[in-house]
Amino acid sequence: MTLSLNNLTFVIVTFKSDHIIHECIESLPKDSNIIIIENSNNLELKKKLEEKYSKINVIVQENSGMGSANNKGIQLCKTDYVFVINPDVKFYENTMQELITLSSRYNDYSILAPISDDTKYPNYKIRNKSIRNNDPDFLNVDSVDGYAMLINKNKFSDNIYFDENFFLYLENDDLCLRKKKENKKIYVAKKAKIHHLGGKSHSSVYEKEIEFSRNWHWMWSKFYFNKKYYGYTKSLFINFPTLITSLVKIIFYFIIQKKFKKKIYTMRFFGLLNSIVGKNSWYRPKI
Repeated sequence: MTLSLNNLTFVIVTFKSDHIIHECIESLPKDSNIIIIENSNNLELKKKLEEKYSKINVIVQENSGMGSANNKGIQLCKTDYVFVINPDVKFYENTMQELITLSSRYNDYSILAPISDDTKYPNYKIRNKSIRNNDPDFLNVDSVDGYAMLINKNKFSDNIYFDENFFLYLENDDLCLRKKKENKKIYVAKKAKIHHLGGKSHSSVYEKEIEFSRNWHWMWSKFYFNKKYYGYTKSLFINFPTLITSLVKIIFYFIIQKKFKKKIYTMRFFGLLNSIVGKNSWYRPKI
């Protein structure tokens, strides 16, 4: 099967994204298949979206993290292709057509991504210097950012997508690295542009809470990623500077944000200790 709008489902994980999700949906091709996983139990958002848009299914749940929520959306898809996107992205009028055209010519990819319209912040990484990119239509890359990933389910025979131990951050890098280890292709379409607002997936009302959680989860995910691929000792060494920086930020927020309860910090501290001693039952602070 080849990529087409009838054989594609968009999966969008939201969290308090009422202010931005409509712009995202309205930039997609008309009558697209859409599954939204709302990670904040916002039943009002579900009602509004399902009343306004056709072919949309909104699942409301407790916050299970990005990896877990994306997996739930993918599992619900009945199409061969899944486009995982963030609510703060916008498609250009020709974005999907360019992706469909490229896919019809080069259908050997496991992951395909549009290219960011902001050249200062590319949405891909090329770590392997031996990769040659002479084709005018696409880049062969090592990884792409998680805010726009088109997944070819035919290349996932094991049906294993995101590692749910990543609550937030690096779940996309982990997925891409696993596919590259399997010698699968990851492409970026040069002519299919996308606009990423960046950091606008949630309302500004929750900015302070998100900022605190962002620092915590970045430290957490970085430790787990390095532990998974390079071992426990090297992970501790690599993450020590991040640990110190994050702890300083945690202390800072603890001092200036009185509304945060002490028990939150205590639980997150012991959650970190659990990961350091090697336990698999990681505490997952909610945002």
